[in-house]
Amino acid sequence: MSFFKGFRDMRLPGAREDVSIFARVGGEGPPLLLLHGYPQTHLAWRHVAPVLAKRWTVVAADLRGYGQSGAPADDAGHTVYAKRAMAEDMVAAMDSLGFHQFAVAGHDRGGRVAYRLALDMPERVTRVAVLEIAPTAEMWRAFGPALAYRAYHWTFLAQPAPLPERMIGADPAYYLETTLRRWTKSGTLDPFADGALDDYRAAFAVPRRIAAFCADYRAGAGADAEADEQDLAAGRVITAPVLLVHGPNGFPKETGDPAQRWAPYAPDFRAVEVDCGHFPMEEDPDATAAALAAFFAE
Repeated sequence: MSFFKGFRDMRLPGAREDVSIFARVGGEGPPLLLLHGYPQTHLAWRHVAPVLAKRWTVVAADLRGYGQSGAPADDAGHTVYAKRAMAEDMVAAMDSLGFHQFAVAGHDRGGRVAYRLALDMPERVTRVAVLEIAPTAEMWRAFGPALAYRAYHWTFLAQPAPLPERMIGADPAYYLETTLRRWTKSGTLDPFADGALDDYRAAFAVPRRIAAFCADYRAGAGADAEADEQDLAAGRVITAPVLLVHGPNGFPKETGDPAQRWAPYAPDFRAVEVDCGHFPMEEDPDATAAALAAFFAE
């Protein structure tokens, strides 16, 4: 099935010579970067990106390690897949398109890249939308029995290599589909039945990408949480306006009051609930597109 009609397939430079970023680029107007989450690819935006492309130049990119982007080996300190490094990829990619300043929306891991970019390089970001996340340090602080049960992958994927890699690699399609199904409101794979699941399966079956997913979460347990704590201690905040799009039973709600979790990081913050589990763009694309369009048009 063809998605992103009218968009161009592009391979853009990342922050390292061995990392290129695959993206679909389309539309006209101010630049808007869209970032997906785990365990998906840029196709997570297939319903929303064409709507936003009516008013913005949309760049829907695969994160480092995911989809068709470069997947370098991790290092001993688990910094290769730190959100700071992944944010630098996106700045390099947007620079190559001539976009010095841009808005950004990120779901799940892409949301963590988005807010890290806004904290590290505030001059590059005009507005930030994060979908279905609380800040990384706040997620770890909120870990209790209920959240640990639902978000067990945070600790499982962060285990030392090659334990999670080998366990997932034994049946990657089963692991992927179980993960997706458990996080939807319906408890089914219906939101991905339009052909996106085939793309997710293909990317998830590649051993170096399984290793990259795990490296992403190892960074989340170390470098990413440490960066958040350093910003909090220094009083650094996101100066751009921030929108949270989340579901009534999603991961942010499991941490308590999402607004309280975001308050130390984002003084200009607002939140919108849509009818979804963990996947707003695929479970409730119309409401998600409307919320993002209203926010980015302010």
